[in-house]
Amino acid sequence: MTTVKTRFAPSPTGMLHIGGARTALFNYLYARHTGGEYLVRIEDTDAERNTPEAVDAIRQGLTWLGLMPDSDWVFQSKRLDAHKAAVEKLLAAGHAYKCFCTTEELDALRAEAESKGQAFKYPHIWRDRTDHPAGKPFVVRIKLPLDGTTSWDDAVQGRIDYPNTELDDFIIARSDGTPVYNLAVVVDDIDMGVTHVLRGDDHINNTPKQIAIYKALGAAIPTFGHVPLIHGPDGKKLSKRHGSVSTLAYRDMGYLPEALLNYLMRLGWSHGDQEIMSIDEAVAAFDMTHINKGPANFDFAKLDWLNAHYMKAAAPERLVELMTPFLKAPLTPAKRDLVIKGMPGLVQRAKRLTELAEAAHIYLDEPPFAFTEQAATALADGGKERIKEHVIPALNRLNDWSHDALDGAIKQVVTDGGFKFPQIGMPLRAALTGTTQAPAVTELLEVLGKDESLRRLSSL
Repeated sequence: MTTVKTRFAPSPTGMLHIGGARTALFNYLYARHTGGEYLVRIEDTDAERNTPEAVDAIRQGLTWLGLMPDSDWVFQSKRLDAHKAAVEKLLAAGHAYKCFCTTEELDALRAEAESKGQAFKYPHIWRDRTDHPAGKPFVVRIKLPLDGTTSWDDAVQGRIDYPNTELDDFIIARSDGTPVYNLAVVVDDIDMGVTHVLRGDDHINNTPKQIAIYKALGAAIPTFGHVPLIHGPDGKKLSKRHGSVSTLAYRDMGYLPEALLNYLMRLGWSHGDQEIMSIDEAVAAFDMTHINKGPANFDFAKLDWLNAHYMKAAAPERLVELMTPFLKAPLTPAKRDLVIKGMPGLVQRAKRLTELAEAAHIYLDEPPFAFTEQAATALADGGKERIKEHVIPALNRLNDWSHDALDGAIKQVVTDGGFKFPQIGMPLRAALTGTTQAPAVTELLEVLGKDESLRRLSSL
């Protein structure tokens, strides 16, 4: 059996688009599911638009998501000789021909067609001519069938029939000898041994052209699968107006890679009602037949929900490491240990690492605190006095600083003083953290420890 080979082939003209990341993921999953190979090819032949920074952004995005290929990256710009050799082969076999039409001639023909309300198609002027003028520049066009259909069984969309009358003898090499996109893609896929081309459905119109080149080169035609594009909540193609479309921006917004992977794999691919799925589970279950034929809408609330789930499942040490770039100041070893200890409570209240980092400041900030309005209110009207006269003495007497002992001590303060619990709990939380948006007071006390808790309370 032929080994399955898939490929992700981005153009390095900007960031790794979130839709591109999903395409890479689907190629990765199918290759892993079938025991095949997953490859990456950088289609960098557009020298005016391609940048090294874009290549680096693609590499960073794929690395962050864990979608690096099984072998070295292929750069299309380094394969020019192979592309030119394929053009010469097609010319020699009579499957392509030299076209000497000038730009002015083609513009005049196009204008004439438009004046008649017709779509312009190259009228095969040089298709069968051999009277080639010496020294005159030319492009190379492929000879396409003049009738019939080009058809393929799309792994996602089903049977697609494309009338050949809608095709044109399109250019495969420019006048400077450089091959065009459709020729280069086919030659690269042949040489890389690609068996399955899984890509966005914006490439459907390229497929009959590429099939024609495969046939002319006498090569096996791969299985094509065209995935619908991602849309925003308004049903329109996902763009910057909906929020960020850069994969790395989701890292910078505080999402975990496994959460984004889980979200993207279920964005347009169904596996029953299972919403939470590890990459290993997806590899075991993935097939192209369950990729949706219609576009999927990006739902940020769903992504937040998934991210919160994966944050709760992550080790505290890893969460501290991931959220550190979002902190306002560097972590000392002691503060790091404190946040790790408090992480089980912190993570319950956060959907993203950015929120987690903000919440962690209850353990990182030093008194005297800049009290929030709610905290200042809780400490006013006797709150501060109740802490000093009742809570601090009770905590000083404690030798057992466990959760149960702390809970009992606070309840005893409430009972002995004839207070309602909020009269003690709210000002105590405010005095310990500077805010009322914090975990339960017993949790705060236990995490901070006796010395730190009393130090903070005594700073009132």
